[in-house]
Amino acid sequence: MPSIMVTLAAVLMVPGAREDFAVQGEMPVGLRSHRADWLAEGSFGLMVHYLIAPAGDTEEARTAEFNRIVEGFRLEDFIGQFASTGADWLIFTIGQNTGYYCSPNEYLDARLPGHTSRRDLILEIAARVHDLGKRFIAYLPAEVSWQSEEVQKAFCWEPADPAKSRFQACYQEFIRAYAVKLGRLCDGWWFDGCYEWEVFHNSHYDWPAWIAAARAGNPDAIVAFNDGSFCIGKIRPVTPLEDYLSGEVHDLVNGMILLGKGADARPYLPETRFVDGVQWHALVPVDSAFDGGPARRYSDAELFRFVAACRRVGGAVTINLPIGLDGLIPEESLAQLRRLGEFLRAGVRDR
Repeated sequence: MPSIMVTLAAVLMVPGAREDFAVQGEMPVGLRSHRADWLAEGSFGLMVHYLIAPAGDTEEARTAEFNRIVEGFRLEDFIGQFASTGADWLIFTIGQNTGYYCSPNEYLDARLPGHTSRRDLILEIAARVHDLGKRFIAYLPAEVSWQSEEVQKAFCWEPADPAKSRFQACYQEFIRAYAVKLGRLCDGWWFDGCYEWEVFHNSHYDWPAWIAAARAGNPDAIVAFNDGSFCIGKIRPVTPLEDYLSGEVHDLVNGMILLGKGADARPYLPETRFVDGVQWHALVPVDSAFDGGPARRYSDAELFRFVAACRRVGGAVTINLPIGLDGLIPEESLAQLRRLGEFLRAGVRDR
């Protein structure tokens, strides 16, 4: 197979091709490297929602309980579980709607002490994932509408302002603090809650500013914004500036995504690697759920068929599994991902 440089040179010899590239401002997808190449080239990813809502009658008691839980996270056991699956990347939650974050943050600690952990669990996990030669993606929500008033105040959240201008500026400082600290250990971001049908219309987001904050420590970090588009039956990026689709999936049926809900739902599989220049990616819950309903469980045949079909066209798939507060994933859930890893290593992509 000719190299990408030879192919590109041949294309540039075509009359008018060079001028077309100059007008477009960049090479077409397929003739240039893409930040998310490693997603398409990898096997699959693993995600866990490690979220802590500490008990306690006072703020001090809740902070103490939060730190006790985070300090009890069994890091080496968790990393061993992750490595055993054969997954090539990990998406891990820094925090979400509880208002507690399992990594110190310069911005939040100066404004609301006690809501980040003493232990820098995220930094520890990212470092150990990189020790394995794997990639680490950090998860954060992109809004705080479900959090306490004191957390909202710390992030400059103003419910009456539809554009949330002050919130965006403040929250980007929060993101930037994590990005700078993690540096090259953070290979990407998955931002939740960029919905256009509630909170505030996502057209108000300053996408370049969010992306700049996320890449403050690593210019190659990939970014996804989740608006639940698969769940409402749309296949699209939130913005063409993001690197990969968030791809939140609620159900698989016969090895295909159930795109949309209710009577309008339809089966779907990707036909190409890119959507508007953005890497195709799906996030699928297994033995867990994203909508508060019963846990989704699939046979090996159904799950493996789905992952293989996505990978054949250059798509990427991340599997979400449950996790305990001690940092351990149930063995039954892990066993299926180990079988998936073995299946993919057998060369299914080329079959």
